[in-house]
Amino acid sequence: MDRAARLAEHHDEFLRFLARRLPRDVAEDLLHEVFVRGITKADDLRDDEAIVAWFYRALRNATVDHHRRRGASERALAAFLAELDTQLEVPDGTMRAEVCQCVTRVTRDLRPDYAHALQRIEVDGIAVKDFATEEGITAGNAAVRVHRAREALRVRLAQTCGPCAKGGCMQCTCAHEEKV
Repeated sequence: MDRAARLAEHHDEFLRFLARRLPRDVAEDLLHEVFVRGITKADDLRDDEAIVAWFYRALRNATVDHHRRRGASERALAAFLAELDTQLEVPDGTMRAEVCQCVTRVTRDLRPDYAHALQRIEVDGIAVKDFATEEGITAGNAAVRVHRAREALRVRLAQTCGPCAKGGCMQCTCAHEEKV
């Protein structure tokens, strides 16, 4: 029996092994990845009987790598959220008066969840994590939503205001007409 077939006959056992350590969908994906990588490396083994033990070791290593990557991305996301919270400044009344009035109009044209996120975080000044709690979503999801909302607003303002948007829509020079 060839080595790929030998591994394939243990598929269910391998999946159960991973499913005890990871969510089912992640376990299935990881098993597939390790299987694809392992098929080429399996030919380097001298002993046909050692292939199953070797594959379990590869699955264990892949699981550890998955958890490390996930931990690193969670730490990076937490740092990003902390940065968002510390760098966020709500403009004072004078600055708000200088901001292009197209911002208000364009914001109304955004997706409702984007407009709401910008209102709560940028205008009302609440922290991203508090917004996430209000919405019943994760802090990561809230950070992604506000990032996408800012990007959508930036693109829409560039379409609407042209050169004024490049200067951050401060001391507005646009004609306040839609230029789309």
